[in-house]
Amino acid sequence: MTTKKIALLGSTGSVGRQTLDVVRQFPEQLEIVALAAGSNQSLLSEQIAEFRPRFVSAECDLDVPDDSTIEYGHGVDGLLTAATLPDVDIVVVATSGHAAILPTLRAIEHGKTIALANKEAIVCAGAIIAPEARRRNVEIRPVDSEHSAIWQCLHGLRAGPDVARVTLTASGGPFLNLPLHELAHVSVDQALAHPNWNMGAKITIDSATLMNKGLEVIEAHWLFGLPYEQIAVITHPQSVVHSLVSFQDGSVLAQFGVHDMRLPIQYALTYPERAPAPHLVLDLASLGTLDFQEPDLKRFPSLAIARQAGNAGGTYPAVLSGADEIAVHAFMAGEIGFLEIANIVEAVLDVHTPQYRELTLDVIAEADEWSRRQATTIVRNLRRDI
Repeated sequence: MTTKKIALLGSTGSVGRQTLDVVRQFPEQLEIVALAAGSNQSLLSEQIAEFRPRFVSAECDLDVPDDSTIEYGHGVDGLLTAATLPDVDIVVVATSGHAAILPTLRAIEHGKTIALANKEAIVCAGAIIAPEARRRNVEIRPVDSEHSAIWQCLHGLRAGPDVARVTLTASGGPFLNLPLHELAHVSVDQALAHPNWNMGAKITIDSATLMNKGLEVIEAHWLFGLPYEQIAVITHPQSVVHSLVSFQDGSVLAQFGVHDMRLPIQYALTYPERAPAPHLVLDLASLGTLDFQEPDLKRFPSLAIARQAGNAGGTYPAVLSGADEIAVHAFMAGEIGFLEIANIVEAVLDVHTPQYRELTLDVIAEADEWSRRQATTIVRNLRRDI
């Protein structure tokens, strides 16, 4: 395997740190050329000292040695530079939020392979990003375990006429079996206590509401070119089967693996090779029973809400994503209850009037800003009623 040069956007976040774990395992095959991060200056400084990238971008001010050979950038311009450096082969998009949309698109325009971990980019701008990637023959390699599983079952291809359905698995989070009447009173700490995965706070709350699975349905639509009626979700609390692909002849392929993000990250970086990873081996004999069941939409209304937004298309997915981010942060701040997350997102979508014009990055940004204002207003009104 030849050395692959990597730009890592979001290096200090959960996926970013695990990406660097993978790079450590394969120092001869993987090289960090650029790092981009937010405000965690101390961790970023440690990463710079260890990996010695040629370019670094940060939201925070860094103490740069006078004799440093590293070039530094800042803000959006820094992200764009990192994503488009001439010698970069793979751009790992592990930043959170909508800030990833423009760097992802620019990296595609420069012919870079994309290892995509950010949900918002493809959820909000899939109608722009997916066609552009196809037009330029650029690979988007999914890093989400569920989409990586589908991608692996399809041998790295998009879904074709032989595919009858793809099924995303969902752990169900910490509240899968909690009595429904208790959901209104769950705490932030309870919602953050995911039984299987170690993730950032926002996505962990989304996993508890199953909004993350709704967003993944929209992702699968764009990544694999499937209509929504061919994308199913099933709860699987063990998180060992990551997704399944059903074919027209009745055959079903499933991808099994330990619930560790380093596995799909490694495959996205080393594809088409499968490099050894003895620390990620699944012990089938120890699994016992594997459970599957249809998701309870009364318990998880966010799943249905997200699917409806995806079906509506246009700016609805951007509104969904923006409103959810505000609602989740309000819950984590103790301003609203757990059940109000889905209620707020649905209320914002209900009053959204989409602009029926060409979907551009500016139109998406406008919809995102509008949804955040609407959701913030609803949160404030709820606080007054307490």
